[in-house]
Amino acid sequence: MSRILVTGCRGMLGRTLIRQIGADHEVIGTDLPDVDLTRPAATDVLVGGVKAAVVVHTAAFTAVDRCESEPDLAFAANALATTNLAAACHRHGARLIAIGTDYVFSGELEDRPYHEWDRPDPRTVYGQSKLAGEAAVTRHCPDHTILRIAWLYGPGGPSFVHTMLKLGAQDGPPLKVVNDQRGNPTSTDVVAAVIGRLLDHPLAGTVHATCEGETTWYELARTIFEMRGFSRPIVPCTSAEFPRPAPRPANSRLEKRVWRLAGMPALPDWREALERFFRAHPAG
Repeated sequence: MSRILVTGCRGMLGRTLIRQIGADHEVIGTDLPDVDLTRPAATDVLVGGVKAAVVVHTAAFTAVDRCESEPDLAFAANALATTNLAAACHRHGARLIAIGTDYVFSGELEDRPYHEWDRPDPRTVYGQSKLAGEAAVTRHCPDHTILRIAWLYGPGGPSFVHTMLKLGAQDGPPLKVVNDQRGNPTSTDVVAAVIGRLLDHPLAGTVHATCEGETTWYELARTIFEMRGFSRPIVPCTSAEFPRPAPRPANSRLEKRVWRLAGMPALPDWREALERFFRAHPAG
């Protein structure tokens, strides 16, 4: 049984991790306001005091539109805090698993998903701050895995799935849902299972970990409504009809090339994972 430190333990992925890997490992969670990872001394005291074999860094500032108007906050949370944590992990001999995102890519690649060796080119402050965090992990903690995920949902939310559950249960006019962005919907249960496997079978460098298969937000919403028996109509629309401060990637698809080449078992199809999620968590 290893001692595992999970940052961001009150977030959607952090909560799932605490529940899922807690049976096999000694798991210690931390989150704001317990420790401010933007403070180097406090971060060093945390990592040195816990003496964890592995630190799973899920803490992040993920309000994509707010990042555009508050770039200092974005870089403090996603780059500076990650720098401090990576340096502390290296000093105290802990392996670091840091959660990344599809937003490090431009989203403009049209003919295929992005794999781990594609060149990042973020178009948002959020993506830029997360890419800076990836660079800090690589620079300051050689014993690391950067685990990129996308289109995440999990018990308790918040997520697109939970928004659709709420809206689908309400009467009202047809819902417009974007149909020109493609990605891999992925449950926190799947990501937690990947992390659990990485605890015993480490993979160095960058690894993509999303469900197999791809869809659009509109197609995902339709699937949610079908699975839950909602009758409210949905109609497709374009991203241009819903302008946002931060542009959303048209292509968020992530190929699991490193995972596959390492001989790891295939991750579930997104529909299968969504069905499992609803069976395990009927209320979302």
